[in-house]
Amino acid sequence: MNGKIVGIGLLAVAVIAGGGMWYLQEYHFYDRLPPADTLTVQTAAGPATLPVTGFLGIDADSSPLRWRACAVLAEQPLDPVPFGGATPLGAPGWFDCFDHGQLTADLASGAARAVLSQAEIRPDVDRVLAIYPDGRVYGWHQYNDKTPERGVMD
Repeated sequence: MNGKIVGIGLLAVAVIAGGGMWYLQEYHFYDRLPPADTLTVQTAAGPATLPVTGFLGIDADSSPLRWRACAVLAEQPLDPVPFGGATPLGAPGWFDCFDHGQLTADLASGAARAVLSQAEIRPDVDRVLAIYPDGRVYGWHQYNDKTPERGVMD
């Protein structure tokens, strides 16, 4: 009988701890960003500030990689710096405008192109944007390795 009580107690503690960890990762650490009117894109001529509509963004202080954004560009950037090896990272399930699986597939197929928004937004982290021909744009932070094919030179 005592073994059952201990087993049930351990199981209850594991379920509570797992639920708490899930909540912290999905909700607690993220903050919604205030609406933005512009996004920056690196071009051959230097940084270009482009107007956007419908901006939705999230970020967290717990990691430099948690920034995500969705918006629509008013105009396409001229000669943006490409970002080779772009790998969209997952977003919390409740931030449903950002689908990293679809972005990954669209970048691989050429339906979207990855461009450098800001190099070294934090040490060794770049801001990357996936831009679609219809103006949709999705952004995330990604570790860089400072190589020319990523658009960043030593």
